[in-house]
Amino acid sequence: MTGVRIKQLSALVIAAAATTAAAAASADAAPDPVALGGGSGIVLGGHAMCSLTAVGTDGAGRLVGLTAGHCASAGTPVSAEETPAAGAIGTIAASDGGAGLDYAVIEFDASKVTPVRTVGGTTIAGVGDTPGPGITVCSNGRSSGFDCGVVWGTVAGREVNQSCSQPGDSGGPVTIGDRLVGMNQGRLTSLGGIGFNVPCVVAAVPVHAPAYFQPIAPILAEIDTAGGVGAGFRPI
Repeated sequence: MTGVRIKQLSALVIAAAATTAAAAASADAAPDPVALGGGSGIVLGGHAMCSLTAVGTDGAGRLVGLTAGHCASAGTPVSAEETPAAGAIGTIAASDGGAGLDYAVIEFDASKVTPVRTVGGTTIAGVGDTPGPGITVCSNGRSSGFDCGVVWGTVAGREVNQSCSQPGDSGGPVTIGDRLVGMNQGRLTSLGGIGFNVPCVVAAVPVHAPAYFQPIAPILAEIDTAGGVGAGFRPI
């Protein structure tokens, strides 16, 4: 009888050890939270590359981010470009598809994302006013990186500025100092029927077609009016 009990006890000890080892292996395999902030590269639906405008919290305390609406539709999974092993870290909660102000709201899994204020040369510590002509603004995106340029004026409700913008930079932040003032949405290629599509090759070369951005104030106002995920958004 004693021998049987010893065997049963040994089996229990072995099973417990195996369970502990499996749990430890699972914990070791779990990826660390992804650090994301304004200018970070994101992948939408497993293939489209865009950039984050900023990461923050909404009025309900949810961890959310913003990007350009033409990047993806609502329901699209979002992953981090630099850490694909982490898998989906969020979902597009709302998007106007580029038909309006051209914005989308991302709801992140707070257990998978560590929000940061600084990415490259960009630090975002709050929201600022819409800049006027002659003001220098800076942008940041996963393709072009950090670049600055003067605001020329307004075309079709968007601010035109001489910053570098390449495919993949859409959604990136436009800042003055550490204030978020806009969302990069593309490159101006024509005006009044006159084409001048000169792509930006590298940000260090200023001879290229200007970029354009949507001021952040009307975007946040529309998100607040719509309610739901993103309403009351503030950068971290």
